[in-house]
Amino acid sequence: MKNKELKVLLASPRGFCAGVDRAIEIVKKSIKKYGSPVYVRHEIVHNKHVVESLKKIGAIFVEELNEIKDKSRPVIFSAHGVPKSVPQEALNLKMEFVDATCPLVSKVHREAENLYKSGSHIILIGHKNHPEVIGTMGQIPKDSIDLVESIDDVKKFDKGKKKNLAFITQTTLSVDDTKEIISELKSKFPKIKEPKKEDICYATTNRQAAVKKISNKCEMFFVIGSRNSSNSVRLVEVAKNSGCPDSVLIHSESNIPFEKISKCSTIGISSGASAPDVLVENFINSLKKEFKLKIEEVEIIKEDVTFKIPGKLN
Repeated sequence: MKNKELKVLLASPRGFCAGVDRAIEIVKKSIKKYGSPVYVRHEIVHNKHVVESLKKIGAIFVEELNEIKDKSRPVIFSAHGVPKSVPQEALNLKMEFVDATCPLVSKVHREAENLYKSGSHIILIGHKNHPEVIGTMGQIPKDSIDLVESIDDVKKFDKGKKKNLAFITQTTLSVDDTKEIISELKSKFPKIKEPKKEDICYATTNRQAAVKKISNKCEMFFVIGSRNSSNSVRLVEVAKNSGCPDSVLIHSESNIPFEKISKCSTIGISSGASAPDVLVENFINSLKKEFKLKIEEVEIIKEDVTFKIPGKLN
């Protein structure tokens, strides 16, 4: 296999988005400011490598605030956002907290609140039990928001007749799937209000577009990311639907299928918005040991988005 030439199409943009960069920076700056340990409620971003590296410098990850023994230590809320009850609980416990919610998720939270205040009943398009969905649904009273995950859910939805409806979406969904669900919502409820600006974030859209551009030229496609990362799982689906049925997620416990790759002449690689570049480098280095690589980076757009760190950490 060593002498076999393998063409690698590298999707760009890929990997970290501005919201993930900011969240990781918030943890690092909090440790610098407050010393360790600093607690983080839920994985700061969905990536094992990132979580482990932050643990090494003094971050302790918990699922709920009641797990934190020393309430004098600060707690950070993850990039996915939290229900309103969580900051309130921190205030009741007199805990210092830093909110690392991605600003694009916060935008959806504000949208939900404003729609609720103006008398709308909200339909959220998203994935059940994903932390972002839990956070968004927790911004307003339970009976004023419903989740739909598919076109079938929209067809079965029967609360819309007497209500002013509006919809919002999770930021990391498949652009194509969401379009189909929105189109079903609009045909069933012609008066439904839509967001002024699309909720799916720029990074999700760009990464999916980059994968679409190259997947039909590949015999296999690899997305580096975690199994619980919504945007990584969506990238695999996008690659499959765009012309490369043999598309797989490479996570921390994956074995690289060298035997299968050896039967390919071209493969594609991308990574989820919470996967650090070092994981892509490691994957490519593993391939280099087995094949003679010809790497071509295919960039569809340059990203220059950055988000500010909370003032109290500067």
